[in-house]
Formats: sequence, structure tokens, C-alpha cells
Amino acid sequence: MDTRKALVLFSGGQDSTTCLAWALDRYAAVETVAFDYGQRHRVELDARQNVLRELRSRFPAWSEKLGEDHTIDLSVLGKISETALTRETEIRLTDAGLPNTFVPGRNLVFLTMAAALAYRRGLDVVVGGMCETDFSGYPDCRDDTIKALQVAVSLGMGQRFTFETPLMWLDKAQTWQLASDLGGDALVEVVAEYSHTCYLGDRSKRFDWGYGCGTCPACELRAAGYGRWRQASGGA
Repeated sequence: MDTRKALVLFSGGQDSTTCLAWALDRYAAVETVAFDYGQRHRVELDARQNVLRELRSRFPAWSEKLGEDHTIDLSVLGKISETALTRETEIRLTDAGLPNTFVPGRNLVFLTMAAALAYRRGLDVVVGGMCETDFSGYPDCRDDTIKALQVAVSLGMGQRFTFETPLMWLDKAQTWQLASDLGGDALVEVVAEYSHTCYLGDRSKRFDWGYGCGTCPACELRAAGYGRWRQASGGA
């Protein structure tokens, strides 16, 4: 058991739910933080409370470690972002080759704000679900970006922070497997039933892998990963 205390960037999606379970399995104490930035899929802020409830109920050992939950208002980020995550616009590729769901600076702001909160709360580790394996090409999800920011934030705050990204080199099938390894069928069920990933905020359709529109990039990644994981694990 790592005696350090961690703060998990917890949006309520598949990746952050898996990261939260990973942190609860590893660290002595864990707190969570979410960011309200005017996202189109604000339903995730409700979903995260359902995930927290289920984790506390189904995993007593984790419940003892799971501490305070925080929400930070970053509505200014949504106001300066002309993206499909903050505006009612069609999801498409931009001239830069990135999907227009990319919110410039989002993870940079998230990690910096999380570190500021961790500084005040006496927490040593910040955990995020960034990944550059199965992802949409966002430059602020890359390992080099996270490592560079860890150095800058630690220097700027005069405290050594560790930014952990347990999913960085995992594809979505491996992320489903990690959830299974950490919490068995119970955790996989929590991820599928209660977490939310769909960029459009659609919870009217239920698939094997969870709720969503089924066609946005986030749903496609989640669904494809689930299918590969089930096939590899011998499921239906």
C-alpha cells in the first residue's frame, strides 16, 4: 500500500472511473475532483455521483479510503472554446486534423487546478485518465505533455507532485480488462451501467458497453474496446 494521498480527476466517464478504482486500490486515501466547464455532456456530472455511490456501496474497503469530492467551476473555459464539446455543433475533423471536440488547454487547466487543490488539501499525487493509445489525437493527452506539466507545476508551487496516468499506454480493451482486474464483474458493471462517456450526453440508448449515442468518437472508442475485450476474454 502506497501511504501517499491522491486526488483523482473524476469526470464520471469510463476512463476516470477506472482510474479512481486504480487509485483506491493503491493509495492510502483518495479524493476526487470534477470540472464544470459548460460541457455539452453535463450529464457526466450527474453520472459521477452515481458512480461514487456504487463504489462506496459495493467496495467497502475502497469506501473507507474514499474521501471528499470537489467540483470546480471552470465555465470560463467553455466561454472561450468554440468546440463541439461546448457548443451545439456537429462533430467533425478540423483543418488541423483534430476532431472539433478538442478543447484547447483543457487538460493543462484541469491538472493545474487539481494540483492547486491538492496543495491546499495536503495531497501528493494527481491521477488523470489521459491516454495516447486509443484516443482522438488531443495533444494535451500525450505523455510528454503530462510529464512537462508535472515539472512546471511542481516548480511553480514549490512542492513535488506526481502526475499519474495509469491508462497512458493502454487501449480501450485493456482499460476494460484493468477494471475487471481491479474489481471483477462488479466494477465492470458499475462502469457499464453508471459511468458516462458519450460526447452528446445521450443516455437514452443502452448498449452492452453502457449508455450513449453510439456514433460519436467517444462512444465508438468505448464500444470497439468493449468488443475487443469481450472477444479476448471469451465472452459473448
